[in-house]
Amino acid sequence: MADGPITSGLPAMHPGELLREDVMPALGRTRAEIARLLGVSRQTLHAILSERAPVTPEMALRLGKLCGNGPDLWLALQSRFDLERLSKAKRSEIDAIPTLVAD
Repeated sequence: MADGPITSGLPAMHPGELLREDVMPALGRTRAEIARLLGVSRQTLHAILSERAPVTPEMALRLGKLCGNGPDLWLALQSRFDLERLSKAKRSEIDAIPTLVAD
């Protein structure tokens, strides 16, 4: 059995990438219109689309409602993205922690 998580071999995707590259073109709406429909500023939406800001639970609720797919996808993408980035940044620190197993 592998020691690490099961991954597909692809790097984690920021949810802003999915929104920018796939969802928004399929919706056929402008960024300003999407921001208005979500009830957020254009700056807030732009920060997510440019992958400078995370998708928060509140934004996941908004995106899930707008897209009709619920918040779980958006939160899962953000979580996987954050974990992958942090695991790389903190690798030596985390590797130094022993794994304890109950007897």
